[in-house]
Amino acid sequence: MSFLDDVEFDANGLVAAIIQDNENGQVLMLGYMNRDTLKQTVEGDRPVFWSRSRRKVWIKGETSGHTQKTKEILYDCDIDAILIKVEQVGPACHTNHRSCFYRRINGDFSSTAIASEITE
Repeated sequence: MSFLDDVEFDANGLVAAIIQDNENGQVLMLGYMNRDTLKQTVEGDRPVFWSRSRRKVWIKGETSGHTQKTKEILYDCDIDAILIKVEQVGPACHTNHRSCFYRRINGDFSSTAIASEITE
């Protein structure tokens, strides 16, 4: 039995993959992987995702050039979430922010953008 047999994929056959900057620990993005893309990620040198909206495989940077190189892969205690530490080149977010997590919820549930590097 392999690690892939132990992963708790959800009802859609997906597992959450948190992408974290290997150098500073900043959470960059959240993606999803199915069994095949997780296998490709473990066997390769970059994360491979399943796009829920496009219903196809995608790799960060295919069109933008903002790539990720896998440095370490960890999984949580329930084996239902994956953490991938990467070397990020360029912004991780499609909005050109370094991280997809650049907005903060205020106490009144309104939101504000927090100071975050925008990479052109």
